[in-house]
Amino acid sequence: MMGLGGTFRTNAPLRFALTGAKMRVTLDDTVLAWNRTHTMQAGQILTIGAVENGSYGYLTPAAPIACDSWLASQSTHLLAGIGRILETGDAIALGVDSDPGRVDHKITPSDRFSGGTIRMVAGPQTDLFSHQTQTRFYATQFIRSPQANRQGVKLDAADTFAPETPKGLASDFIQTGDIQMTGEGVPYVLLSECQTIGGYPRIGTVIPLDLAKIAQAPIGSRLQFETISLEDADTLCHSDAMLLGAQRRSVTPCIRDPRDIPDLLAYQLISGMISGTEFDED
Repeated sequence: MMGLGGTFRTNAPLRFALTGAKMRVTLDDTVLAWNRTHTMQAGQILTIGAVENGSYGYLTPAAPIACDSWLASQSTHLLAGIGRILETGDAIALGVDSDPGRVDHKITPSDRFSGGTIRMVAGPQTDLFSHQTQTRFYATQFIRSPQANRQGVKLDAADTFAPETPKGLASDFIQTGDIQMTGEGVPYVLLSECQTIGGYPRIGTVIPLDLAKIAQAPIGSRLQFETISLEDADTLCHSDAMLLGAQRRSVTPCIRDPRDIPDLLAYQLISGMISGTEFDED
């Protein structure tokens, strides 16, 4: 959900998680906490409003989404014509929750929603930019532009950073995290749906660990680049399996005061009762 959520209803009990950029969310009239799991019952209305900090928020059902896979993925890729944007009235089929009785959990996210320092490494085209241009680039505080999508993010600055090379370079392979410069010297950081080849020169590449800072930076936030060595980048960047393992270890069960649970009766903590009169002596 980029910038704005939506309104959702389920026809069966559903566990779900709210993560990413914080958004205002209510279940019926109850405000829900972000960065944790919740359960909604059939007929309840989940309303997710505008983002409060960051750019992308995530609503993830515990039951798997039941749709076709393409190249071992169920993701939407709009530029490639794979899938489409959800529309009002769409129904999303879900599979079976493997652990429906699991207690709610919460997670403390890393700070990736306020811009800051972005680490990058030099690339094969860095030397197309003069030493003076590179120095100015690293000393500049950029502003995250409103011009952004899953393909890339434009960065605004008073200065420009054109390379010392003729325009019209032969197209070359590119990857997520590359920092392309337009002919006017305006930088764009490529994100997960970037193209596979391009002709704009690249001053360097953002390390994977800091890509989320670029993607989640709020409009108008400040970003500044810092170059590091390939050896340092390798030390900082871990496999997806290691990152997921660290995230799992940071998840903790939610412990709530019963007095703060507005729908306490819905949990059926008492399975039954008796009047007690049957034990009265005549």
